[in-house]
Amino acid sequence: MTIKKKTFAIYVITKHGLATADKIMASMGDCDLYVSSRLFADAPEGAIEMSLPMKKTLKEVWSQYYCHIHIISVGAVFRMTKDFLEDKKIDPAIVCVDDAARYAISLLSGHVGKGNLYTQQVAEAIGALPIITTASDSIGTLTVDILARDLGWSLDDESRNVTKGSADVVNACRVAFIQETGEPQFWPLDKALPKGVEYYTALDQVEPADFETLLIASDHEFEASNKAHWDKAVIYRPKSLVLGLGCDRDAPIEVVETGMLSFLKEQNLSAKSIKAFTSVDKKADEVALIELAKKYEVPFITYPAEELDVVEGIENPSDVVKKHVGTRSVAEAACLLNSGATKLLMPKTAFKLEEDGKNMTCAIARIPFDKRK
Repeated sequence: MTIKKKTFAIYVITKHGLATADKIMASMGDCDLYVSSRLFADAPEGAIEMSLPMKKTLKEVWSQYYCHIHIISVGAVFRMTKDFLEDKKIDPAIVCVDDAARYAISLLSGHVGKGNLYTQQVAEAIGALPIITTASDSIGTLTVDILARDLGWSLDDESRNVTKGSADVVNACRVAFIQETGEPQFWPLDKALPKGVEYYTALDQVEPADFETLLIASDHEFEASNKAHWDKAVIYRPKSLVLGLGCDRDAPIEVVETGMLSFLKEQNLSAKSIKAFTSVDKKADEVALIELAKKYEVPFITYPAEELDVVEGIENPSDVVKKHVGTRSVAEAACLLNSGATKLLMPKTAFKLEEDGKNMTCAIARIPFDKRK
């Protein structure tokens, strides 16, 4: 059974810490407060009693929170938690606050675990100075490992070239940022890109040998077509693709997924860039489409037939489809309507696994993002 995590656990062992914890909880919410047994009589309602030494408690609840806030010294927290550390991809964040509430210190998982963000929030809540030692944050440059995460971007491969790319950016080496798609505000629009970073909009504008690292925001697969670029790249996958789907009633999810992946492969597109699945509202209860959306963790959005029937840009209108569902296009119209695009990346295409099996159809559109100036 999957345990739903809470965001914050706060640990207090002094009376000053109780007052600080009260400010944090009032500002940030979604907190559990752990108070040592010696202070528990003074703890607010809902607090959880914690025996000392507290390492046993920390071990038990380590994976139940995204961030552990200790109003305890950094040294003590390090000694208590060092044995629990596994990998920065999964370790929770740790924020330490001194007993006088002068400093909030990002101790662990500053980037991937949002520790630096949580540290800023804690500091604001208590009026403390945030202490963040991550190089990219300290000098105000691109954070390669979590770039545009708040916009929904993901790394194609979290382990490939990321460490080198981060070092090259921090050291102001010559780095190309190639943005084929995605939101332009991955970096503030009113700020020049950091020193060393040059901006391009297409792979063919860049000769890989001229740069230490390529940061590439793209929804297409290019290892085979642009191997030299791929070898040097940290690849980001913006959520840029909208898929319009249709299928025979009660089609198996295997048919729909296999067809979808086949079409993406034919178009050299990445499933990691899917923003949404779309269809007509008569398909809102189609189990395969619902389950596929859950599997890929994207919304499944449906539209009334009358809205789809007036969408411009469809390439394969069908009187037969209109007779059955009330619109001359489902997959094409739905992905165009949702994406805001005026042209399809891939028109409606049909697929089935077996000769006498169920059909699925798919069309693909790309969201037309504004260009960075």
